[in-house]
Amino acid sequence: MTVRIEDTCTACGLCCDTCPEVFEMGDDMAQVKVDEVPAEYEDAVQQAADECPVEAIIVG
Repeated sequence: MTVRIEDTCTACGLCCDTCPEVFEMGDDMAQVKVDEVPAEYEDAVQQAADECPVEAIIVG
């Protein structure tokens, strides 16, 4: 699984709270810390994407 964050991110921090192993807060928006999401974090990443208030998290 891959994941990316679009520039519509509002830096609310929800993804970082949901899965800090994959997401971190950058200067202006959240960032993805890994190239490939480890299997044990896939559910949390999907949850973060589903709960993102601006739908900025794109799971591939």
